Amino acid sequence: MKNIIKPDFTNIMPYGDAMNDGAVQLSFTLPVPIGAKSREAAIILMKKMGFNEASVVSQKDLGNDFTFFVCYGKTNLGVNYKDIKVVELNTKAMDFDGVNKFISEKIGRKVKIVGACTGDDAHTVGIDAIMNMKGYDHHFGLERYPEIEAVNLGSQVKNEDLIEYAKKNNFDAILISQIVTQRDTHVKNLTNFVELSEAEGIRDRMIIVVGGPRIDHKLALELGFDAGFGPGTFAEHVASFIVEKMVERGIK
Repeated sequence: MKNIIKPDFTNIMPYGDAMNDGAVQLSFTLPVPIGAKSREAAIILMKKMGFNEASVVSQKDLGNDFTFFVCYGKTNLGVNYKDIKVVELNTKAMDFDGVNKFISEKIGRKVKIVGACTGDDAHTVGIDAIMNMKGYDHHFGLERYPEIEAVNLGSQVKNEDLIEYAKKNNFDAILISQIVTQRDTHVKNLTNFVELSEAEGIRDRMIIVVGGPRIDHKLALELGFDAGFGPGTFAEHVASFIVEKMVERGIK
């Protein structure tokens, strides 16, 4: 086996065929009909972005004079990996049995969690994966946990209605799923939710978390949530955070 030369992490670059060769694959759509001219337009755009050796390896007609491109190029830019600092969740996910045992021993009653897609978001795939009994990818949803009372309100739930429901029924935690993110609609909607929760006096007595494909913990904290969960999240990650946060805050 050949020895692999590892970078020193002070200036790492994209990797294609050789270390630090700067090779990048990029895809995008342009509002032009497919053809030789559209291909050249994509190459010119890649060069304006700063890529060298730009090439179009695939273009597909999307109809109505729109073309989708897959391009290759090379960049001279790198990043100092050693200097990067990120905001991460410190909670280590317990498994299904671990979560239930923790609740039984540390809280002593069922934990009540309500979830929904709020605003105009009609995509329930995320909230269903976390909440529904069958869960996702062999990970049981919160409805399956005997020590959790989980209620999934579905999609297009108004922030006001979710807060009123949680307040009226004394829930411990609220989970919001946001899939639609065009024009930062998720940021506006989530900001509105936090503002309403503060106005209704539930912000400090309930755990509020958010999840979605463009959600991370840093963004969630900036918006005023307790935690954010992105791709690769399962019910046990959410449940572990909520129950540990409840104990930390003294919510009984």
